[in-house]
Amino acid sequence: MLKQLFPALIAGLFLLTGCGINSDIMFKTPNNYDYDVDQTLGNVEYKIAPNDIISFSVFTNDGFKLVDLTTNVTSLTTQGNQSFNNTNSTRFKVDIDGFVKLPIVGRVKIKDYTVREAEKMLEEKYSTYYNKPFVMLDVVNRRVMVFPGNGGDGLVVTLENENTTLIEGLALAGGVSERGKAKKIKLIRGDSRNPEVHLIDLSTVEGMKQSNLLLQANDIIYVEPSKRLSSEIASELLPIASILTTLLLFYEIVLNNN
Repeated sequence: MLKQLFPALIAGLFLLTGCGINSDIMFKTPNNYDYDVDQTLGNVEYKIAPNDIISFSVFTNDGFKLVDLTTNVTSLTTQGNQSFNNTNSTRFKVDIDGFVKLPIVGRVKIKDYTVREAEKMLEEKYSTYYNKPFVMLDVVNRRVMVFPGNGGDGLVVTLENENTTLIEGLALAGGVSERGKAKKIKLIRGDSRNPEVHLIDLSTVEGMKQSNLLLQANDIIYVEPSKRLSSEIASELLPIASILTTLLLFYEIVLNNN
């Protein structure tokens, strides 16, 4: 009986071993996956998104900061969605619906505006109260997630520049790792329930043209790692080898006794 079950037992052990090989590879797509292709992708400036934190100031046309506006803002510090420093610069958080609550003008939808578009829109709103105001606005917590090619290892990278390219984002994360495939980089963008997935090849000079696309809020840059069959199989088989050795010894003892 044991003699008949032994081959099946060994096959089962190898099957269980194979389940753990390259299990750190994420965001897998089938061979025939229809990737998004957008030739204008690289021309899209950074757009403000929910949970962004913006630095915001209003000035008169001659560059003088509006004192009454600053005073009004300072009185609102207890509301919890503003923070201030000693220079009276102000920061506001964009809520989940894409609105930001600003002094005097109140709640304003700012989601999907570029920084320049948001400044122009807010200047129009504040012109109701001030003569030729101009707005200075900046997003201070732009961030993307980068997986440089070590399987599940990833980094949250803060983008200090307003318009940061894919190649710059990779460089901030340390570049493509030794195990990463430069020819298979996935840019995952948008709603996680129905994301856009763009496949980018940076292994050639021609592919470098795609690396100039501008990153957006919460983009995921995933460098697919190479499969490590030999090393992973070896590590998986080491504990199995000791089990097989014991089983073989036990099998030989039983066989000799019979």
